[in-house]
Amino acid sequence: MQKNADKKIERPPVVAVMGHIDHGKSTLLDYIRKSNIVEREAGGITQHISAYEVIHKDEHNKDRKITFLDTPGHEAFSKMRERGAKLADIAILVVSAEDGVKPQTIEAYKTIINSNIPFIVAINKIDKPGADIEKTKMNLAENEIYLENYGGKVPFAEISAKTGKGIDDLLLLILITAEMEDFQGDTDANASGYVIESNLDPKRGIQATLIIKNGSLKKGMTVVVEDAMCSTRIIENFLGKMINEAEFSSPIRLVGFDKIPQIGAEFKSFDKKSEAEEYIKEKKSNTDKKENNTNKTDTNKKIIPIIIKTDVAGSLEAIEKEISKITSDSAEFKIIQKGTGPVSESDIKNITSAEDAIVIGFNVKADKNAIELSQNRNVTISFFDIIYKMTEWLTEEMERRRPRVETTETKGKVKILKAFSRTKERQIVGGKVTEGKISLGETVKIIRREFEIGKGKIVNLEKGKTKTSEVEEGTEFGTMIESKIEIVAGDILESFSIVQK
Repeated sequence: MQKNADKKIERPPVVAVMGHIDHGKSTLLDYIRKSNIVEREAGGITQHISAYEVIHKDEHNKDRKITFLDTPGHEAFSKMRERGAKLADIAILVVSAEDGVKPQTIEAYKTIINSNIPFIVAINKIDKPGADIEKTKMNLAENEIYLENYGGKVPFAEISAKTGKGIDDLLLLILITAEMEDFQGDTDANASGYVIESNLDPKRGIQATLIIKNGSLKKGMTVVVEDAMCSTRIIENFLGKMINEAEFSSPIRLVGFDKIPQIGAEFKSFDKKSEAEEYIKEKKSNTDKKENNTNKTDTNKKIIPIIIKTDVAGSLEAIEKEISKITSDSAEFKIIQKGTGPVSESDIKNITSAEDAIVIGFNVKADKNAIELSQNRNVTISFFDIIYKMTEWLTEEMERRRPRVETTETKGKVKILKAFSRTKERQIVGGKVTEGKISLGETVKIIRREFEIGKGKIVNLEKGKTKTSEVEEGTEFGTMIESKIEIVAGDILESFSIVQK
């Protein structure tokens, strides 16, 4: 059973760093933790959420711990960004002094406000020649973000993540905010918190990064994330070092989950494995009841199956969101299989010849057997490392694969004024074009009293006793129609074409 959580003590703040894609969030964290992650990111975009601990002296010269969450700025990762704010205690909204407020700045700001957590604005890139701090403050105010001494109460720091100028002030602001908010936790309680990241390591198995929001985690306990379970045999801190125990606000990595935990899901820990199993059983029972009325599909649309394999679960979630945005009236993508790790032979085996599925690998490769089998079965595996390139390609695939719908478009209307001679299946008539135009060789509908009674073909067309290939609106003409139906004065002829859309 869970321990009583009644011995509250001061808890270090968990801070989410948010903002526009290139306003310097990663550079800021790089400077703070004296390491570099930017060079390893495809296209210069941070695409994985991570957590780091730093020590900084407060205003009383006392060492204090701060945990930072790095939430990706790319629009595709908005869910992860929202989650970052929810599991954080304080948010840092990074704004470039060069570029000012951007749409993603506003999106991040709204996420912070909706999460109801305190935040600090970091005006970054003050070292740049084009930096204009006062203009940036005005720009923030224009977007209803009012800084201290600038019409509001939002604390701010002017910083250069590149040179480090102002970063001590920012860290001090974080500690002052944390002191005012009085974040607390209970070390005697069993640890609980959230999953930040999860992935399948080929050598180690399934591992996940967790942030502890309350309580303590020790070796010998069992951690549960929804229906995924893991013993705490291997606990690592954010530096990858093995530890025996961790407390609230700490980011840790657990190795040995029996299935990949859902990103952003809450975790709980138990002293006994039997308690964990009972918790999973109860949770699964409740989930099954909720899912009875979900997953209805529009049967009128063509289903295009997709298999997705990514390096980490956070990328998987972002890709699912992007795929859901690609829509068509006549087709839709359906993810039939997803997971982390390389594209494997079993992934390809799961595709039937009738499915014509798309296989996407994001930041992963395919193993040798998978490549050979895909070639034998004529299955295309497409690899990407930038999300927008993947969505562009999938949009083109949707257009190429969607079913074409045949529609009839009326090109011209004719009112028959007089019927002349008729042979077996040909008849000469005179009429006037009332709408559009008619052309030689076109098929026409024969309409009498608003009902279609048959079809015919224009085999000859004359205007003023001169043969022509086309007659415009408002012009009288004579024509020979090939049809089994006898045409009479007053009938309407409609020329049409069949178009695929």
